[in-house]
Amino acid sequence: MTAVDEWLTHLRARDLSPATIATYRRTMRTVPNPEIATADGIDAWWASRAHLAATTRVNELAAVKSFYLWCRRHDWRTPTDDPTYRIEPPRVPKGLPRPISRADFLHLLDVLPPDLRRAVVLGGWAGMRVAEVALLDWADVDRETNRIRVTGKGRKTRLVGLSPLLLDSLLPDTGGNVVTAGGITYSPQALSRRVNRAMRAAGVESTFHALRHRFGTLALATSGNLLAVGRAMGHSDPSSTAIYAATSDADLDVIADGVTR
Repeated sequence: MTAVDEWLTHLRARDLSPATIATYRRTMRTVPNPEIATADGIDAWWASRAHLAATTRVNELAAVKSFYLWCRRHDWRTPTDDPTYRIEPPRVPKGLPRPISRADFLHLLDVLPPDLRRAVVLGGWAGMRVAEVALLDWADVDRETNRIRVTGKGRKTRLVGLSPLLLDSLLPDTGGNVVTAGGITYSPQALSRRVNRAMRAAGVESTFHALRHRFGTLALATSGNLLAVGRAMGHSDPSSTAIYAATSDADLDVIADGVTR
């Protein structure tokens, strides 16, 4: 068994999500001879990733650094042998969320097949991540209390409100996976690809994640409660939720109206 294999086994034992482990595995496959890589080799690998988006590079570097930290702690490398020591993560500019428009959202509900329609409403009306949507089981949908139990990043669970409209869009209760109506579960990557392709085919230039942006923007505009919206979306840092205030701040409308008088 290679060091990478043992590391991934270690991550599974720590109960990291299958999606996270799959992402880490794909990242390590891009690193030539990771077990014996030198600092020069890792520098060359990092240079080969320069064409990727900053967020992607940050995530890849975090995976590689995590691997070498594990290697140093488990005798695959000496305690001071870190081939990533010269690499600094790129700065990721904080952009404003780009929620899908109401017109595009309603259009998708009209044209998508039932499985993708269920996925879209869970993203837009429950604010769930695609990985959370893909794995949602009917056992996690509590129709008595009108709550959905969501298992998110790091296996953390949270409760999301279940409106009558959302429930009606998910029914019938088939048992098993919600999106596939009890059928074979899509992987998060497969579901994301299916939804994004279907969006483009429907003439909607957007992504699954924009559904979550729509939820966050409308939820904050409606409630004004930053902490409650953060809990509903599974944010560990309030600053992650605060970006939605920029697109839902009613004061901006007051200013815009005032300066044109």
